[in-house]
Amino acid sequence: MPLNIPNLLTWLRILLIPVFVVVFYLSDTALAPHLKNLISTGVFLLAAITDWLDGYLARKLDQFSAFGAFLDPVADKLMVAAALIVLVKLGRADAIIAFIIIGREIAISALREWMAQLGESKSIAVSMLGKAKTTFQMIAILLLLYHERLLGIDCQMIGSLLLYLAALLTLWSMGYYLRLASPKLKKHQNGIDL
Repeated sequence: MPLNIPNLLTWLRILLIPVFVVVFYLSDTALAPHLKNLISTGVFLLAAITDWLDGYLARKLDQFSAFGAFLDPVADKLMVAAALIVLVKLGRADAIIAFIIIGREIAISALREWMAQLGESKSIAVSMLGKAKTTFQMIAILLLLYHERLLGIDCQMIGSLLLYLAALLTLWSMGYYLRLASPKLKKHQNGIDL
């Protein structure tokens, strides 16, 4: 495992997950609800920034590694799954929406792994649709974590709408990736146990 700045940022994102979760398990006397919302939003925002920053630095410093390429999406999915599970537990997000988003992430990760084994990983590279889904998803999670009104904006309502939109884009992008992969999977069907 090469220790470079992008990989260290990815590890930081993974280490932030338990910090993020523990905040909500502290008693209200140990940490006021408003502070829980504020701290968890800040931790998630820091994780989102490190996600962007590690990719930027990997390109800028030419510090790519196979381990980093594996670990980065794992860290992203763990952070998003942890946030969605916490939001469902707090009653701020629908369980079915969380299931759709987390289920899609697992399914597409498995598809990408399979396609990589077939030597076809470039055929399902991240699309603009996937990037839009991620953007709506991240903004929605930040608003739902904050939960309170901000500059007159009802963060819960806007966050919920954006999360539903993210779930729709999640299903659409999953269909898109499956359609892209389908011809490659058919091509390799002979000799592979489907």
